[in-house]
Amino acid sequence: MSSLVRRTRATLCLQFATKSIRSYLHRPTRHFGSRVVPRHEAATAGLYGFHHLKTAAGFRRFVDDAIERCAELVDHISTMPSSAEIISAMDEISDAVCRVVDSAELCRNTHPDREFVEEASNAAMRLNEYLHYLNTNHTLYAAVKKAEQDGHLLSKEAHRAAHHLRIDFEKGGIHLPPDKLDRLNQLNIDIFKLSREFGENISSDPGHVDIFPASRIPRQIHHLLTPIHHLKSGSSSGLPGPWRNVKEKGFRITTEQRTLASVLQWTADEEVRKMAYIKGNSVPHANLGVLEKLITARHELAQIMDCTSYAEFIVKQNLASSPEVVTSFLRDMSMMVRPKADQEFDKIKNFKLEKSSENTVDLYPWDEAYYTGIMKSSMHDLDSSMVSSYFSLPNCIEGLKTLVKSLFGATFHEVAMAQGESWHPDVLKMVLHHPDEGDLGYLYLDLYSRKGKYPGCANFSIRGGRRISESEYQLPVVALVCNFLGSRDSSIVRLNHSELETLFHEFGHSLHSLLSRTDYQHFAGTRVVLDFAETPSNLFEYFAWDYRVLKTFAKHYATGEVIPEQLVESLLGARDMFAATELQRQVFYSLVDQTLFGEQTAPLSDTSSVVADLKRQFTSWKHVEGTHWEARFSHLLNYGAGYYSYLYARCFAATIWKKVCQEDPLSLATGTTIRTKLLQHGGAKDAAEILHDLVGDGVLKHHGGGIVPDTSSFLEELKLVER
Repeated sequence: MSSLVRRTRATLCLQFATKSIRSYLHRPTRHFGSRVVPRHEAATAGLYGFHHLKTAAGFRRFVDDAIERCAELVDHISTMPSSAEIISAMDEISDAVCRVVDSAELCRNTHPDREFVEEASNAAMRLNEYLHYLNTNHTLYAAVKKAEQDGHLLSKEAHRAAHHLRIDFEKGGIHLPPDKLDRLNQLNIDIFKLSREFGENISSDPGHVDIFPASRIPRQIHHLLTPIHHLKSGSSSGLPGPWRNVKEKGFRITTEQRTLASVLQWTADEEVRKMAYIKGNSVPHANLGVLEKLITARHELAQIMDCTSYAEFIVKQNLASSPEVVTSFLRDMSMMVRPKADQEFDKIKNFKLEKSSENTVDLYPWDEAYYTGIMKSSMHDLDSSMVSSYFSLPNCIEGLKTLVKSLFGATFHEVAMAQGESWHPDVLKMVLHHPDEGDLGYLYLDLYSRKGKYPGCANFSIRGGRRISESEYQLPVVALVCNFLGSRDSSIVRLNHSELETLFHEFGHSLHSLLSRTDYQHFAGTRVVLDFAETPSNLFEYFAWDYRVLKTFAKHYATGEVIPEQLVESLLGARDMFAATELQRQVFYSLVDQTLFGEQTAPLSDTSSVVADLKRQFTSWKHVEGTHWEARFSHLLNYGAGYYSYLYARCFAATIWKKVCQEDPLSLATGTTIRTKLLQHGGAKDAAEILHDLVGDGVLKHHGGGIVPDTSSFLEELKLVER
């Protein structure tokens, strides 16, 4: 679950940096610092097509122009024009701010030039400070309240926008007395800085262990490690000359998540696995202090806002409505999965015993990936290199194109970028085009791993869609970022199936942005309630497992042979072998998140003990003393108190797949239903209403004053309940 949709706005806790569209001002609309160069225009442009970003310093003018345009719009709103104009102007403010903040976030995470990264970081900080002025502007607040009260004069979406903007202002503390508001603003700044520090620590301190001799490391992961040498033990001046300084080769394992996962999966030497696991789950140590400060700051923010916890502050606007509903859902799922997870644990332990010369063995966390990998391969006759031979990255991209063509009657094709538009030679730019509707949006693909790049996989927004006039729509622009090994200039890059699933997951987020057609940028694409945001991405994972889809593009990189159906069935069997263990892990992660940001009777000073207690209580596995896995769990930043959203999404997606897609996953009828009843609405329609209109009964339930998913389709899929 390392992939995610980047939620810059949730991190900033600012309504304007949350969402945004059009302007009906009585003068021509100006788009300062925000114009994206169309395909037919000049050969030079700035980064992402923004003309200001031809140099790193251009971020400064990008911010200046956004602030200048916002000031004009604030002045216009202060004259109290019609309610429709108020909402349009507010949304244009959001649009001006978001494209700077979002571009800065993408740049900061992916650009190889340090000067660009630093300027992007400074731009984000400057706008962060300006947003405090906007968020505490009582004239804007009064105008939004007026618009909400005049709801009968507005379209349904405009009235919804007015309602959400009013709530966002109040979440920003505009109703508070000055001293509390000043403190709230300072806490928001502190949280922003702490979140950034947490992420930077993960990048700068991944940890490492040195292993000698090199023979302890399996050959298939040598390319991930750094060769090192030292004097071989026993070398001395008493030996004959040629033998005095014998160097022994070894490997340095950098324990960032990708490399650590490979070491744990492929290394037979248990001591090596143990060393790597402990180091990888003990760094960066500095983040323990950062996390405790973050928890304290978020808790104080919540109390200022009259909430008992940060979890309450976040969840009350979501489908779940309260932390109590979330915790009840998680505990019920934990009880449901525990018996089968315990059975799976015993199965792994017995397998380890069979492979051991000892009479008894203990099973540790560093054993799981290694032994389950062997068990899956032997039970289902799977060879990882054989599987990946059918998933060359060019073929996988063709698979995305085939999916779009079949489902939506649209095409994805590469377009040339203007000079300066790209941030790395590996980046591709694609346009989503419909034969009747024209261009629908643009997608940058930045798929290859490189030093200094954001280490996970994510969907970044650059520009949200919005209606500018009756005849003109601002097309969305997004970037899909992954970290596959290789480059466009290297030999053919081949994905394992887990990477293919991740690619389809992130593509689901991208399509949510590209195919939404909201009037207001405030609701564009993934700008939905948090516990609904991962539903489209989880739905698109299913396409990566269906043979009817896979056979359209999964072909052997050398022979062109279509992937055998039996191989896909074997992959499905291997996936399901330890499904309860994986589900238990996700429940545990969600409970950690809810607990750390939940109600506190005393300041939380030892997150590791909380995590250890929860692991003992809610998983079948031991906690390893001295480790603090939470110090590199970046979802605590972007999805703080909201990680449960992944489980909500998995349940919703299971039901949608079963009732909407499973019968004919590549039909235009299926795609039309997905597009018109799910993707096109973004956040402009209530999430519960979207789900009910899409699926009908049996997708959600009302519980304890909130909404929880119907889990039956999901649990049937995992064979945890009878069909």
